[in-house]
Amino acid sequence: MKKYIPFLLLLLMISACGNNNSAPANKDKFQKLLDKYWETRMQLFPLEATGIGDYRYNDKMTITISESFRDSLKRFYQNQLDELTKIDTAKLDEEQQLSYKLLKYEMNMGIEGLKFPAHYLPTNQFWGLTLDLPQLGSGKGNQPFKTVKDYEDFLKRMAVFPAWVDTAIFNMKKGIVAGWVLPKALVLKIMPQLSAIVVKDVKQSIFYEPITDMPKNFSPEDKQRITAEYEKAISDVIIMSYKKLYDYFDKEYLPIARTTSGVGALPGGVDYYTYCARYWTTTTLSPDSIYNIGLAELARIEGEMNGVKDATGFKGDMHSFFDYLSTSAQFFPFNTEQEVIDSFWNIKKQEEPVLKKIFNNVPKSPFTIRQTEKFREASASAEYNPGSEDGTRPGIFYVPIINPKKYNAVGMETLFLHEAIPGHHYQIALAQENGAIPKFRRFLWYGAYGEGWALYSETLGKELGLFSNPYQYFGHLSDAMHRAIRLVVDVAIHTKGMTREEAITYMRAHENVSEEEATREIERYMAIPGQALSYKIGQLSISALRKKYEQQLDAKFHLASFHDEVLKDGCVPLDVLDAKLEKWAKKQ
Repeated sequence: MKKYIPFLLLLLMISACGNNNSAPANKDKFQKLLDKYWETRMQLFPLEATGIGDYRYNDKMTITISESFRDSLKRFYQNQLDELTKIDTAKLDEEQQLSYKLLKYEMNMGIEGLKFPAHYLPTNQFWGLTLDLPQLGSGKGNQPFKTVKDYEDFLKRMAVFPAWVDTAIFNMKKGIVAGWVLPKALVLKIMPQLSAIVVKDVKQSIFYEPITDMPKNFSPEDKQRITAEYEKAISDVIIMSYKKLYDYFDKEYLPIARTTSGVGALPGGVDYYTYCARYWTTTTLSPDSIYNIGLAELARIEGEMNGVKDATGFKGDMHSFFDYLSTSAQFFPFNTEQEVIDSFWNIKKQEEPVLKKIFNNVPKSPFTIRQTEKFREASASAEYNPGSEDGTRPGIFYVPIINPKKYNAVGMETLFLHEAIPGHHYQIALAQENGAIPKFRRFLWYGAYGEGWALYSETLGKELGLFSNPYQYFGHLSDAMHRAIRLVVDVAIHTKGMTREEAITYMRAHENVSEEEATREIERYMAIPGQALSYKIGQLSISALRKKYEQQLDAKFHLASFHDEVLKDGCVPLDVLDAKLEKWAKKQ
């Protein structure tokens, strides 16, 4: 006898089947949204595409400081948010839910940031196209110069630069009216960077270096044509544009540049700084609470520094010890730039045996160390430049070496741990290589996580067989102190009226740093409000999470597993890191 299914039950069964089928469809829809977001982003930011090794837009350069671009960007962000509302998050898997949360966070922060007229300050001595373009044009940066098309691509990019300069000048004039003007001290640092590009002989230009290094397999006709086109572009486009911008700064902008140091002096500047603090720390910590964290850390580290000083047998006070570290010949062992570079390679060799024990996953991407280019090294800090996704361009640890005989060896181990391995190279390369996460997450950056990880990496020195020399460990503590000081002075400069000169004095009172170094650092914080907060806030969070789970899991805690979990999903806000480590701990 046939069994008939009641009609109502049949409807329920059909509905249930429909729901099951809708989950994959929902996931596919979300994946397409992510793919489209990434493709559009690469077109909006072609320099970013080149930086990660996506060379499809190497001939494009958008003017991101223009009002029209900012309007387009706002519409783009809002469109992503509108599309996200059409996704049923309950039908996404755990990995996709994380991607959903991160994309929504990114779009909301992006829209909020566009409320502030930061484009009225289009460049500074630390970041900006005026510094990026020579790096690209040198042939030793992100822009490839291997084929004839590569050379033609960069010619097209150079052709956009005059329009960028005109836009920058237009914006700065609007900024003057609106009260958004750079501090005079920063303008005085920008101008030599611009004038360094204005050379009399095009063959002496950094932009001529790809011609000097032109591949030998190019035909004689191509070589001749490309050389002529580059000489004309360098002379008529690059040099003329840099000179135009220099002249504007010199004749019109410098005389009215402000004498105040922080953005709190600008109209709406305190609100802007509060946004910057949230942006860089990925927390809701107020500037005042960050300031107090800095004071507490400063006192703690100062006590440990005194202990190390005493352990070396030094009899004087801390400032005498600073002088000793800054003048004794034993701390200046280098005669050539290559000796400095080789010393960093030796640090890598020393830590390698232990790295394999505390990291299960290590990058496949190549890594190298280079001296910072001469045109920017006077204002540059040591830094890491990520490699390309396909591994053809290595991750690069750049080291500014103005005078090797004056290069202080104290702190080199800590610097390498932070900027190179296992700091930025491990974190960035592992994220880029992770095909299991969407592309936008492979290249996402949050200062608190990225710089926090790098600063946490400094704390691994003893576990990695470094810091056996007490002076190197003191260098480590000095760097920790440096990041604590940042919490204090960055907030004080931008919200408490601390002047540039007062901040320099404060920094020098608490760490071993020259007048020149302190000046460069403080002016960096003036140029990029809030960025300096990310390091210590991120490191304190990661270190606290490690300590929490070491105690909670006891024998079940494995450091390599902890590191894998911290790094496996790429950059995330600190609250997301906290939540995912809590899930990881339950699985242990």
